[in-house]
Amino acid sequence: MRNPRIYIDQDLNQALEQDSLITLDENGQRHVAQVLRLKAGAVVTLFDGRGGEYQATLTQVSRHSVCAHLDSFDVHSRQSPLAITLAQGISRGDKMDYTLQKATELGVHHIVPLTTERCGVHLNEERRHKRQRHWQGIITAACQQSGRDRLPQLQPINPLTQWLAQSNTPMKLVLDPEAHQTFRDLKPPEAGVELLIGPEGGLDADEIKLAQRHGYQTISIGPRILRTETAGIATLAIIQTLWGDI
Repeated sequence: MRNPRIYIDQDLNQALEQDSLITLDENGQRHVAQVLRLKAGAVVTLFDGRGGEYQATLTQVSRHSVCAHLDSFDVHSRQSPLAITLAQGISRGDKMDYTLQKATELGVHHIVPLTTERCGVHLNEERRHKRQRHWQGIITAACQQSGRDRLPQLQPINPLTQWLAQSNTPMKLVLDPEAHQTFRDLKPPEAGVELLIGPEGGLDADEIKLAQRHGYQTISIGPRILRTETAGIATLAIIQTLWGDI
């Protein structure tokens, strides 16, 4: 049975070099003391999202403080060799959470939440910040569970038109149920891949045409219309199987 994995938002390499104790933040403390109910002396795996992971021993566990001593560093990486960006139209509630969780498990490097014409989620500035923090928590938890040692980069919420104008990924794909091209027609990418997925209701025809004008290729993954939370995950699995590390 593998050790529990816990994300720590601090430079663990510096702490290892200085042989200093690590104090877990509130989330890590709660996970260790209240969820896992670990005791002092338990061995855990810590990672800071910068690559690799650290074996550590808990030296103090209480409801108010959890400390650990770093014992060793393991450089082994589970980062996908293919840099994948998921540009995802925002969906409602736990559908977006599910998409971010599974995209993280499947190894994406960058995630871009998008507002589109058919996006049913409207957020003011305060709610945007709150949603970003929530999504970051989903991504972090998925990294802990899946063994990833680097966190995907979560971009701020972008309007679709703004994102299309700035995206510079070498291969850019937009899922379109009307497309005739499939993955069998594509050559392997020389570098990264970006996948553009619409929200509930999909991208409208004008948005797909605009994406094409910015260098996106339309792609189909079959004759059936998939829900937004299914479409992105299914397509990411195909990409990783063909060109990544699955």
